[in-house]
Amino acid sequence: MEVRSFDGPEADDDAAVLPGVPDRDPPQPPTAEDLGAIASSLGLTLSAADLEEFVRLQEPLLSSYARLDVLFRRFVSDAAPASSEQRDPGSPPSPEENRLGAWFWQARIREREAGLLAGKSVAIKDNIAVAGLPMMAGTELLRGFMPTRDATVVARVLAEGGEIEGKTVCESLSSSAGSHTSATGPVRNPFDPSRSAGGSSSGNGVVLASREVDMAIGSDQAGSIRIPASWCGVVGLKPTFGLVPYGGIAPLELTLDHAGPMARTVEDVALLLAAMTGGDQPDLRQDDTGPAGRPVALGGGVSGLRIGVVTEAFRWQASQSDVDDAVREAAHAFQRLGARAAEISVPWHREGLHVYNAICLEGSAALMGDGMGIVTNVKAADQLPFAEAYASGRRTEPDGLPDTFLRGLLLGEYMRRAYSGRYYARARDLGAHLSAAYDDALSRVDLLALPTAPMKATKLPSSIAGLTERVIRGFEMIHNTSPFNVTGHPSISLPCAISEGLPIGMMLVARHGEEALLLRAAATFESDVFAAPEPRLG
Repeated sequence: MEVRSFDGPEADDDAAVLPGVPDRDPPQPPTAEDLGAIASSLGLTLSAADLEEFVRLQEPLLSSYARLDVLFRRFVSDAAPASSEQRDPGSPPSPEENRLGAWFWQARIREREAGLLAGKSVAIKDNIAVAGLPMMAGTELLRGFMPTRDATVVARVLAEGGEIEGKTVCESLSSSAGSHTSATGPVRNPFDPSRSAGGSSSGNGVVLASREVDMAIGSDQAGSIRIPASWCGVVGLKPTFGLVPYGGIAPLELTLDHAGPMARTVEDVALLLAAMTGGDQPDLRQDDTGPAGRPVALGGGVSGLRIGVVTEAFRWQASQSDVDDAVREAAHAFQRLGARAAEISVPWHREGLHVYNAICLEGSAALMGDGMGIVTNVKAADQLPFAEAYASGRRTEPDGLPDTFLRGLLLGEYMRRAYSGRYYARARDLGAHLSAAYDDALSRVDLLALPTAPMKATKLPSSIAGLTERVIRGFEMIHNTSPFNVTGHPSISLPCAISEGLPIGMMLVARHGEEALLLRAAATFESDVFAAPEPRLG
C-alpha cells in the first residue's frame, strides 16, 4: 500500500485519482423500503413515518461514505506492484501436464536473483493472492477474480529470491480436508490416483511429492497443511497462531486461520518459514515477531528431549491399526537418538474436535455467510477485493457453495440465530481450557507426538457419490489436527512410514513460539529415521 504525506485534503479535488483504483458511483441512500426490510430482519417494528424520518437522518452519515471515496482515491493505491506489469501472466495447465489435477494455474514469477530462497521453486495455494494471476479458491463463485496485489507472504517469497511456479488447486473455499470439492475437479494422490491427496491444500501436497516444486505455501484451518502433507508423504508446518501474516489470503474463521510452509524436506520448510515471518501491522492477529529472514539452526540433535505420545490421539473409531502402530514406533524411535519417549495422557484432546466444531461452524457462518468474507481486524486493502468478488459470486450464483461448506453454514447460522452465539462463546472459553491442558502436558515433556490423521489416504468419492459420502469424506480425518487450530500451538506433520504403499504422517506439537525446537526434532528424525518417500506414480 502506498501512503502519501497528508497536508489536508482539498475540498473536492479528484485530480489525484490513482491508477488501478476503481472509480465508482457514490453510495446510494437507502429508501424507506430498504430500511423497513432491514428492520424486519432484525425483529424491529417501525412505523412508515419513522422509516421516512430515518431516511432523512442518514444523509449526514452518508456524506462520510461519499467522502471516503475521494480520500481513498487520493491517498491509497490499490494498484498492482510496478513489477507485476512485466510478470508472466501464465496459463492453465494442459491435461497432459496436470494428470493428478493439482495445478490451477502455471506461471513463472521471479523478481530477485539473490536472497534466502534463491534457486527455490515455490507453489502457491489458490486461496492466496498473487497479483496478475487468477484466484479461484476452488469455487465457481470466484471465477474471473484477478487480485491486483500480492499477499504478504507472496511478496516476501519474491523479495527473498524465490521463483513462483504457479497456483495449486485448493478445496472449494478451503472447506474440506479431502481433495474432491474443487470446481476444477478432484486432486489425486500421487501414490494412488484413486485416493484423496488430503486438503484443503491438496494441490500443494501433490506437486511437492511429484517433485515439481521445492516448496509450497498453504493455509490451515483444521489440518489443511498437515493432512495433505501426511497423505502425500511430505512435510507441512502449521506455525504458532499469528506468526505468519495472513494478509491477502482468503479467510474461513479468523481465530482458526493459519498460513504456513510445506516442502519435501524439513530444511526447506524452515527456510520458507523464515522468509514468511515478521510483523505485518495492522493485522491484529499478529504479534510483532521481528524481521523475516532468520532461518533456525536444525543441528544439535534431540539428546535429552522428552517426547510425550498422546494416549488419547490413538484408537479413534476411524483409526487404522497400521497408522497407530507406525506412529507409536516412530515416536519411540527418538529414543535411539538420545531422547526419551513415553505415553502421556491429555484427556482434553478427546474434547478438542467438539470445541473446534462450534467455533468453526458459527465463526465461519458469521464471516462467510452474513459477513460475505469481509474481516474487520486486518488491512482492508488486502481483504476487500476478495470480499467483493465473493459477495458478487454469492449474489449471482447463490447455489454455488460446496456441500462441505453448506453443511457448516446451515448449522452454524441456525445455532447463531437460535442461541445468540451462546455456544460459540462457550467453545471459545473452553478453548482456553483445551490450550491449558496442552500447556500442562508440554510442561512435563518437550514435544507431543500423535498421528496426523487417524487413517491413510481414503478413496475419492465416485462421480455419483451422494451428499452424505461427499461430506463425510471431507471431515473424517481432522480429529487430531483441528484442536491445535483452536489453541494455536505449532505442529508439524512429517512422513514416518509407508503401509500398503501409502504414506503415514506423524505430527509433533510444541509450545507456542517454539518452532525452532519443533523443526530441529523433525530434521533429526528425517535424517536419522525416515525421509520423504518417492511416490510410485505422479
